[in-house]
Amino acid sequence: MDSLTRLLYCFMVLFLLPLLADSADNDPLQDFCVGNLAASPSLNGFPCKSASSVTSDDFFYDGLSKEGNTNNTVGAVVTPANVLAFPGLNTQGISMNRVDFAPGGVNPPHSHPRSTESGIVIKGKLLVGFVATDNKFYSKVLTRGQMFVIPRGLVHFQQNVGKGKALAFTAFNSQLPGAVVLPKTIFAANPSIPEEVLTKSFKVEADVIKSIRSKLSS
Repeated sequence: MDSLTRLLYCFMVLFLLPLLADSADNDPLQDFCVGNLAASPSLNGFPCKSASSVTSDDFFYDGLSKEGNTNNTVGAVVTPANVLAFPGLNTQGISMNRVDFAPGGVNPPHSHPRSTESGIVIKGKLLVGFVATDNKFYSKVLTRGQMFVIPRGLVHFQQNVGKGKALAFTAFNSQLPGAVVLPKTIFAANPSIPEEVLTKSFKVEADVIKSIRSKLSS
């Protein structure tokens, strides 16, 4: 390869790398693209509804106004406002959640592979924490009006440490951030992760794994 060819090759690489990096989160090409959820999603979301069928209601959503039912084993419930619940978010790169907590309730350790998360406590007292890739744990107890941020992809949780109910709203820079809930992902995957993998990873006997699986499947 002569010097001119090498120079041209390097120029092409330097030119293309920023384009490849930017392509991870495409910008919308039109004012809006209300998602047609009956169709299969593509690279940048769902196909658009026809413009003639779009109405004002497509841009408004009241799902976060209703308190969630926390009568479950963890004492917390997430009400999502992502593109699957609110198609007007399609291609806009944002979404939100409402998280309700009973006293002592926990939003179990989980991560969002496609988004950073920010949140604000509306009511009550929450312990919010996350673990960085160097295994360092960051946490703080927050009260009404205080905010938090969870860096993209890191494992985190929220726990109600107050005496009454708690409420938080969270926001994401993705229309569908995804959620990998660790207990269910590890112990209730379908098909199951091999038992030997889990016993060696957690350094416990098989009976312990079986017990955890039975509780998560019930």
